[in-house]
Amino acid sequence: MAKKTLKIVHVASEVHPFSKTGGLADVVRSLPKALRRLGHEVIVITPFYGQVLDKKKYHLKEIGHDINIKIDKDNALKVIFWQGWLMEGLPIYFIENEKYFSRRKALYGSTHENARFLLFNIAALKLLIHIKFAPDIIQCHDWQTGMIPQLIKKGFDKNQYLSKAATIFTIHNLAFQMGMDWWKVPLARKDFGVKKIPAFDDPRLEYINFAKRGILNADVISTVSESYAQEIMTPRFGQDLHRILSNRSDRLFGIINGIDYFDYNPVTDPGLHKNFSFKSPERKAVNKAYIQKHFGLRQEPRAALLVMTSRVAEQKGFDLLAQILDMLMRMNLQLVIMGDGDKKYISILNKYHKEHAKRMVWSPFERKRETSLYAAADMVLLPSRFEPCGLVQMKSSRYGAVPIARDIGGLSDTISDYNPRTGRGNGFEFKKYNAQDFLVAITRALTEYEHEENWKELVRHVMQMSTSWAIPATKYVTLYRSAIKLKEKNGKK
Repeated sequence: MAKKTLKIVHVASEVHPFSKTGGLADVVRSLPKALRRLGHEVIVITPFYGQVLDKKKYHLKEIGHDINIKIDKDNALKVIFWQGWLMEGLPIYFIENEKYFSRRKALYGSTHENARFLLFNIAALKLLIHIKFAPDIIQCHDWQTGMIPQLIKKGFDKNQYLSKAATIFTIHNLAFQMGMDWWKVPLARKDFGVKKIPAFDDPRLEYINFAKRGILNADVISTVSESYAQEIMTPRFGQDLHRILSNRSDRLFGIINGIDYFDYNPVTDPGLHKNFSFKSPERKAVNKAYIQKHFGLRQEPRAALLVMTSRVAEQKGFDLLAQILDMLMRMNLQLVIMGDGDKKYISILNKYHKEHAKRMVWSPFERKRETSLYAAADMVLLPSRFEPCGLVQMKSSRYGAVPIARDIGGLSDTISDYNPRTGRGNGFEFKKYNAQDFLVAITRALTEYEHEENWKELVRHVMQMSTSWAIPATKYVTLYRSAIKLKEKNGKK
């Protein structure tokens, strides 16, 4: 007997191509599509960022005007509901409020982030009632949606459309828990997750820990790799939430992210200078020459081209990179770094770019050029201090760029260390977070790069890695069904 088709809602603060600051937007674009292709009924809900989103470009349709959202007994706000499409048969809904989501170009960074996203959480549930969509599962992505499981449990479960909805809270990066840095909150103001939510106009609202409440109230908790699920139950990676995660370990699951093969395909990608496949990896040389010329690097076919395309931040290992740049500039390699972030590291990168302009480049992030860099690169650097999942290693592997990465989190789950004797492995790993081990991993990769035929085989192997959403999406469906059973079981108590 065929299993029931599920009605699934994804709620997230950003969804590519409508809004994006990081990998979260990519996941919430691709996972719903994969679930829809499996035959499930899926919708997505996200804020309407008025300074970012073009209504006409995406043919958005207004489906609810001046909808009253009651926050608490003394506070209410008006919102507008919009509808667009992620793909055929997969609608995406936007929640507009000028004051909280349309006055700034930046998606985040206000002094009232908790207020903004509390409004969004309540309005998302009101939207489901407005469109009469009765979900089996609501997947809440990262801290900005962390209040939804509590709201479902304490009030919205009485509504006919939401009474059976099970919730899953998905942790994309536990370092982000609320609208401010959680480690800066004074002990006297820390949220233990059990007290009533302060009024909307109460300054104490900004100290509520959305992620903690999501963990405590969701039917199931997931995170974006199997290794990260284990790591966050330890003091080292648990960001002060390891105890409550350990207490709910029977409901904590890790599912590695994937990438959309329709979006990342070197055979059809219109952004490449020359398209290619794993059967023709030698065409990467044409893309490499194009990128060398574009960035003003020397036209040296056999100089290994290394790239980084991550957020420029300490988490991503830029402190390690800064320590070895002098030595890298003495090796037979070229380095292209494309990303935005910490001005301290960008200043260092600019300094080396000025001193070694023909060998090293830093550039602000350009989405349209991301895959062209992977198509040109021989190797991609991923020296993260911690990495919940990481998408760069998956994207770049599709284009034949071999990863050099720290053995941590999602990098550990997707990369295995290359053994030249057996030919097994798809990258070069290092375990300890220090510059010396990072440099050794790069040196190992450069040594193997000198063996041209072996390297071509490695590139072919890397390009054929399975990194699509096909398997993760089926795992999520299984997890959804478990969450629904747990919800039903708890309801009978």
